[in-house]
Amino acid sequence: MQVQLKVNGRATSVDIPPNTLLVQLLRESLQLTGTHVGCDTSQCGACTVLLNGRAVKSCSVLAAQAQGAEVTTIEGVAAADGTMHPMQAAFKECHGLQCGFCTPGMVMSALDLCQQHPQASDTEIREQLEGNLCRCTGYQNIVKAVVQGREAMAAGAR
Repeated sequence: MQVQLKVNGRATSVDIPPNTLLVQLLRESLQLTGTHVGCDTSQCGACTVLLNGRAVKSCSVLAAQAQGAEVTTIEGVAAADGTMHPMQAAFKECHGLQCGFCTPGMVMSALDLCQQHPQASDTEIREQLEGNLCRCTGYQNIVKAVVQGREAMAAGAR
């Protein structure tokens, strides 16, 4: 089957088997390997992308369900010149990552979180990120990164 969608601002059309997952389309067909596959059971959040602006775990979405949709992956959040998005920069500056495996999914979830809950407290941030697992950091610096990224975004940083 053919799926037409917009990925990171670019229209694309891909021929895939009907049972292809969105994460497979992104990683295998489009070579966007920043979206990680961690658990294959929708538990870890490493595969999180924005689908029409909302965070989804791409290992639990059939690519066919994204027909006509806009998908943003971690590769699509930085500026065209390579300048990091404020949320990416905050994760770096706040040491909100260690091994980095969960980071793309965390950043994508954080972007949705800031859009949906712009005044979230630290406790609410922890609750909202519950679906993204990190085995390295203990989450304290991740929460700091989300707060700093949110503030930079609100200030109009790019």
